[in-house]
Amino acid sequence: MSNKTCHFDVIVLGAGAAGLMAAAVAGQRGKRVAVLDHADAVGKKILISGGGRCNFTNLGIEPGCFLSNNPHFAKSALARYTQNDFLDLVNSYNIDWHEKTLSQLFCNGSAKQIVNLLLDECSKAGVVVHLEKHVECLSHDGVQFTIKTPGTTYQAETMIVATGGLSIPKLGASDLAYKIARQFKLKIVEPRPALVPFTLNKEESLFKELSGVATDVITRCDKTEFAEAALFTHKGLSGPAILQISSYWQHGKHINIDFLPVQKTGWLSDLKKARPQIQLATALNQHLPERLAETLADRLTVEREQKLIDFKDADLEAMEQHLSNWQFNPNGTEGFAKAEVTIGGVSTDELSSKTMEAKKVPGLYFIGECVDVTGWLGGYNFQWAWSSGWVAGQSV
Repeated sequence: MSNKTCHFDVIVLGAGAAGLMAAAVAGQRGKRVAVLDHADAVGKKILISGGGRCNFTNLGIEPGCFLSNNPHFAKSALARYTQNDFLDLVNSYNIDWHEKTLSQLFCNGSAKQIVNLLLDECSKAGVVVHLEKHVECLSHDGVQFTIKTPGTTYQAETMIVATGGLSIPKLGASDLAYKIARQFKLKIVEPRPALVPFTLNKEESLFKELSGVATDVITRCDKTEFAEAALFTHKGLSGPAILQISSYWQHGKHINIDFLPVQKTGWLSDLKKARPQIQLATALNQHLPERLAETLADRLTVEREQKLIDFKDADLEAMEQHLSNWQFNPNGTEGFAKAEVTIGGVSTDELSSKTMEAKKVPGLYFIGECVDVTGWLGGYNFQWAWSSGWVAGQSV
């Protein structure tokens, strides 16, 4: 097969949120831009996000909502291209949206609207998107980057890497960004799954029998906590509160769950005075799903039939404390297959926070999920894609 060579000012690897944003912005500045992706369609992760409605940003974006070995790194990009900037872009396309809990913004219609917005922005800027392009070889001669794919060689003085992390491999996730970083001797923060369900060990298998039960809780790991819903699964724990805290958890640590975050201390003793003959499970069922109430009561008492009157106030207070600080010891997570994002990636020590350019390799940029910046659940990671992509597009 003959191999043709195409020349551009900028090559973007990755046709996801960050890559398309960077390409559009660079193209609008007059750059000749090509986007390459090994997938057969653009924006696959966008399309499945938010149940198909795309949680495209969050009104409460702050640097403190992002994890990184350098917690200050994301500040510049997030300040230069904010959630309101992206919302203005969404509004300019007359895309209807709504705000859900915790300031999360979703499309009223389909996530396809966000993909079409990005493709339209690229089209208006003259950006070309080439799919099913597998990188066979990548080199740099000190002046330009050369990327060989089957049938076509691409050359440009600038390359933006936006190939994402390792999460959701069924959508085509790969370690290409890390391979490129290592090729140019850039440090990597070890990637691991984030926003991911926990698995529980045999000692806590009783809770797996609650599969499908959900309740509002507060989850804690060290000094970090989140107040949202937790969901019991046949493997362990999931739900927004669990996914959030999973980004802060590491093997060997435990997590704590407050099952009754709105109840005041002494509520069981007060209930004993009012209804001394009811069983503990019945008392808990006033605030928790029945199956969960029964399971917790079984763990707290010797006999399920015991009534509140059978317990001293001090015993009831101890139960309250246990319920507000219930310790789980996950033996792992469900891994990258179920992780919404990847934590870790190209070290921020290697990049300019203002441009996303590699300090050691002029013309080489890393953006989006492949960088060691990971947001909370709820539109934060999309905003990092928009912000990091915008500043790179402005800089090339």
